[in-house]
Amino acid sequence: MIASNNMIDSFLDHLTTLFHTAIFPGDPPITLWVIIKLILFLCFVIVLTRILRNFLKNKLLLTLKLDIGNREAISTILSYSLGTLFFIGFVQSIGFKIQSLLFLIGSLGFGIGFALQDVIRNFISGLTVLIEQKIKVEDFIEFDGIKGYVKEISLRATVLRTRSGGDVIVPNNQLVESKVINWNYSDAIARIDLPIMVERGSDPVLVTEALLNAAYLENNILHEPAPQVLFTSFGEQGLQFELRVWINGFDRESGIKSSLHYLIDYLFRQNDIEIPAPPNIFSLQDLAELTTMVHNTSVTATLESTLAAKANSKSRAVRDLLKEVIYFANLTDIELRQLIEVGYRKRLYPEQVLFKEGDRGDAFYIVLSGSVDVVAQKINKHLATLKEGSFFGELSLMLGIPRTATVIAKEETLLFTISDKRFKKLLKENPQLAEVIVQELARHQQELSERRQQLKDMGLETDSEEDKNLVNWVRRRLTVLFNL
Repeated sequence: MIASNNMIDSFLDHLTTLFHTAIFPGDPPITLWVIIKLILFLCFVIVLTRILRNFLKNKLLLTLKLDIGNREAISTILSYSLGTLFFIGFVQSIGFKIQSLLFLIGSLGFGIGFALQDVIRNFISGLTVLIEQKIKVEDFIEFDGIKGYVKEISLRATVLRTRSGGDVIVPNNQLVESKVINWNYSDAIARIDLPIMVERGSDPVLVTEALLNAAYLENNILHEPAPQVLFTSFGEQGLQFELRVWINGFDRESGIKSSLHYLIDYLFRQNDIEIPAPPNIFSLQDLAELTTMVHNTSVTATLESTLAAKANSKSRAVRDLLKEVIYFANLTDIELRQLIEVGYRKRLYPEQVLFKEGDRGDAFYIVLSGSVDVVAQKINKHLATLKEGSFFGELSLMLGIPRTATVIAKEETLLFTISDKRFKKLLKENPQLAEVIVQELARHQQELSERRQQLKDMGLETDSEEDKNLVNWVRRRLTVLFNL
C-alpha cells in the first residue's frame, strides 16, 4: 500500500514538474500549464464574445432602431474589441507579458505562421467590410456566379444564403479583392430587360401597348421609372422588341419574369399577335396531315367557337380609344404610340373616389374596364356613368382647369392614365406634338371659350392674360403649365 502511494506521489510530482517546466524562455517562462490556461480562457472569451455580439445585435441596438447592416457591424466590431481587451487583460493579470505571447506565436513554426497569414488577411478584410459597409447584412449580392443574401458577416468569413436555401461561406478577403455586384448598394431598384420577337407584319403600336399592359398588370413592377418598350431590330424571323421594367428588389427577378411571360402570352393571344415559330419545326407534309386531321374531326367547331368567344371578349386597344378623343383624333400612329408609352394603368375598387370637385386637373383617363359615376356633390346630382371606352379629364390636364365634378368607381375599374408629370415630359421631348395638340384644341372654340370663362370666374385668369386668338391662348396655357 505504501509502495502504491509512493508511485502516485511520484507520478504527480513528475506531472507537476512537466506542467511547470519552462518550454520557452521568458519572463515569466512559458510552461505547459500557462499554455493550457491561455487556451481555456481563449475558448471562454470566444463564447462570451458571441453571447455579447448576439445581445448587442438583437437586443440593445434594436432599441435604437438601427437597420440590420449597422447593427451587425457595430455588434461585431464592439464585441470582438471587448473580447480582445478582456483576453489581453487576463494575460497580463497572470503575469504573462504580451511580448512573450508574440514570441510563442513566432516560435510555433513556419507552417502555423503561414496559416495565420490567411487568418489575419481575412480578419483585416472583415474589418474593412464591416467599417465601409459596401456590403451589409440582408443585401442581395452576386459573386463568382453565386447569387444570394448576405446572412452574416464575421471577422473571418461572410455567409451567403442562396435563393435555393443553401448557405455559402466566403472568406472575407475574396469579397474585398474580387468584383462583387451588390444589387442593394445605393437602393434596391433594378431593371429587367425582356427581349420579345413577333411575326413580321405585326402592328408595332399594338405590340407596344400589349407589352406595356403586361408590365402594368404585374404588381411588383414600379410605375416610376415607367416601363419602356424599345423596337430594337428587324430580325430574320420577325420584329425584335425589348420590354424594360424596373423592380424593387432584384432577388425577385425570376418570379417577375415568369409572371411577365404569362401575361405577355395571354395579351398577345387576345390581340392576335403571333410569336414566330422556330424554322422547319414541321414539314409541309406534316402540316398538310395536321390540317386534314383538324378538318375531319369535330374539333373544328370547338376551335371556331372558342376563337369567336375570345374575339368577342377582347378589350379594345388603347390606340383606338385615344383616336376617339377629339383632341387626339388626328395624331399619327407614332404620336399615339408616344402617348401610350407615357400612360399607365390605375385600378379602382368599388366606391373608391378618383378625384373630387375642385381638385387640380393632374391627369387624363380612359375607362378600360368597369365603370365610374360622375357626381356634382355641391348640388347632390348624378351627372353620368362612364363605361368602357369613355374618356374624361383631358381638358383639365392640358389647360390646368380644376375638376368640375367628383368621379367615384361604381365597380372594380381599370383606367388608362396619363399624368401631368409624364405629359410634361412627353411635350418637352416632342415640341411638334405640343403644337399638334394646340391646333386641335383650338378647333373647339365654343368649349374652350366656356372653359376660359370658367377660369376667369374662379379668378385663375386675369384680364392681363386676355388674348382674342384662342390658338395663342391655348399655346400660352400649355407653355406655362408644362414649362415648354
